[in-house]
Amino acid sequence: MAESGGENDTLSNMKWILSILLGFAPAFAVDAPAPSVFTMPTQFQRVVIVRLKHQTDILEGLKEAVAREKIKNAVILSGFGSVISYHIHVVNNTTFPPKDVFAQEKGAFDILTVSGLVMDGRVHPHISLSSPQKTIGGHIEPGTQVMTFATITLGVLPDSVDLKRMDDWNWH
Repeated sequence: MAESGGENDTLSNMKWILSILLGFAPAFAVDAPAPSVFTMPTQFQRVVIVRLKHQTDILEGLKEAVAREKIKNAVILSGFGSVISYHIHVVNNTTFPPKDVFAQEKGAFDILTVSGLVMDGRVHPHISLSSPQKTIGGHIEPGTQVMTFATITLGVLPDSVDLKRMDDWNWH
């Protein structure tokens, strides 16, 4: 692993961690640089299994389940089933700012995985799909519709867990 800033980066990370441990700063201080590796030990409070039926939009269905179950924070642990259409986006460059490219298609695809987070009630899901012709994946957009069913499992975290910056590409 490459070092990002040497001694100054290490000192900055140590100050950041110490301020959190002593309660002087929120877990994600706005001006604090992101450490190279950030960890957040926590435990599941419960597990919620979401089943979506034929023609349900996966993104909208997940949002509805999160609202119904009053989930503030969660890890999307798994997902399987099939879709009749997908709409996704993926990052299309290697420099900041990231640029998204969108893909959509109608057809039969098996769901290989669904992963992601629920952060302060905001759903950030990713999906991998496969057909006999191709495999594709990315961030789920509206328009990804269920074929047979989709079953997605959420590991619900405590409301006190602060995940707000986990998908913030500006935090570097």
